[in-house]
Amino acid sequence: MAAGRVPRRLPGALGVLCLLLRLGLISCDSLKLFGAVNKNITLRPPSHTPFKEILWKKQKDKVVEWEENLNITYFPPFQDRLHLDTGSGNLTIFNLTSSDEDNYEIESQSVTNNVIYSLYVVETLSPLELNCTLVNESIVVQCGLQRQPNIHPELTKYSWNCPFVNCENNSKTEMYFMKEDDLSKEVQCIVENPVSKSESSIVLASCAPKSHLRHRLLIIVAAVATVVVILLFAKVSLVGNRRR
Repeated sequence: MAAGRVPRRLPGALGVLCLLLRLGLISCDSLKLFGAVNKNITLRPPSHTPFKEILWKKQKDKVVEWEENLNITYFPPFQDRLHLDTGSGNLTIFNLTSSDEDNYEIESQSVTNNVIYSLYVVETLSPLELNCTLVNESIVVQCGLQRQPNIHPELTKYSWNCPFVNCENNSKTEMYFMKEDDLSKEVQCIVENPVSKSESSIVLASCAPKSHLRHRLLIIVAAVATVVVILLFAKVSLVGNRRR
């Protein structure tokens, strides 16, 4: 399977097998699994009695085969990247690559519930970069990965965390804030896929020019001074009225 493509079809042989099994007493289910590139993943049989034989297949190709009192046989291209636990039937694949992405199945008389394992191999996300610019009366915060994933970019999801309403349920790669907003607040961007998560944050004040901050500070100081003068005037008036 080409790198970056999601397996969209059920293998012909497995599809026919599932159809036949659904007409009988044994069920055939599908399980979606996600593994990270260069990491490991374990495929686990849903239920079993003690194994006497195990065959794991990728589509129609054998991956590993074992029979009681015989050695385990690993098939190419997996020879040095597999471990089969004959007690549990678990199959571990090491150092995953995009070519490992496909549908897998275990065949054994000990397995009473057949499962199709749809394995997706996904890249671990790189660190985030947050940049901000001042455009007219708005502050634009842009969120992006240092390196965009080449495998399954459609599984990458963006979200935001901040005390403003526009951060709620927002999945865009950039956010807009007004210069009149509380620039002391922090804005956090979160990017995740099924195998990893990356986060970064920025304080909005770092996005505004110093002149704008000074202007806001002067407004705040002026407002505070006005309140103080009003309070002092009210106090003087109250004292004067008492003396009379």
